Amino acid sequence: MNDLPKTSQLSARDQRQEVLLSVRGVQKTYASAAGSVEAVRDLTFELRRGELACIVGPSGAGKTTLLKIIAGLLEPTSGEVVLEGKRVTGPPRTMAVVFQEYGRSLFPWLTVQGNVELPLKNAKVPAAERQRRVAEALEAVGLDQAHRRYPWQLSGGMQQRVAIARAVAYEPHILLMDEPFAAVDAQTRADLEDLVRDIWHRLGVTVLFVTHDIDESVYLGERVLVLSSSPTVVQEDVTIDLPDERNQLETRSTPRFAELRLHIHEQIQLAKAGLVPAQIAAGVR
Repeated sequence: MNDLPKTSQLSARDQRQEVLLSVRGVQKTYASAAGSVEAVRDLTFELRRGELACIVGPSGAGKTTLLKIIAGLLEPTSGEVVLEGKRVTGPPRTMAVVFQEYGRSLFPWLTVQGNVELPLKNAKVPAAERQRRVAEALEAVGLDQAHRRYPWQLSGGMQQRVAIARAVAYEPHILLMDEPFAAVDAQTRADLEDLVRDIWHRLGVTVLFVTHDIDESVYLGERVLVLSSSPTVVQEDVTIDLPDERNQLETRSTPRFAELRLHIHEQIQLAKAGLVPAQIAAGVR
């Protein structure tokens, strides 16, 4: 009898067709002194295993709220999030999250190695296995020679690499990233974008990347989910039909990159104008 998990028996192609994450009719309403405020109205989409998708939308569109709901950190008012066939009711063990405020997530009294290893200790991963995972994660983000240094001795970009390594070492099935590069300079941001695509290719992890940067979403993703203004729905699901092999100079200079960037920019402007998908389809301006 074959006792291997079902997913390990699937071919790579079959796994890519398998739905890993389902967001089904998610709504979030907050109570306020002026009454209830509907932040997210009806969000529905799916992610296949091994996919890299980005989420963009106007400021205040509920991107972070959505990510917190997916991560099990916030309960939806209605609807559900299903990960690998199980409803999310709290932080899933097969999910890792990288936030924008990476500096606050690192412990200054721990070395780089200690910061990456901490979640594995909390999960009671055996010592030898922890050492293997930490070493591989630090090598993957180019920090294998910095394991004895402390966060305060590192640049902002290197600190974010530590946060990414910590998530990678956890060996998640899905990695959520909430505007993780917003606080770094342009060159560091480009390097980190390439790092994410490299890790995605090497590890085959599913990535859901939230960003306010349209260019970043087109460069990184296989898909871009454009959110409407609050109360939020998915305004458009854009397929990014660029070659899989990408680099900052050549990819960003192609006509197709410019077309995709313009299209998503137009969608966000329509969202800012308060138009819902039905109105957009009907040609309302």
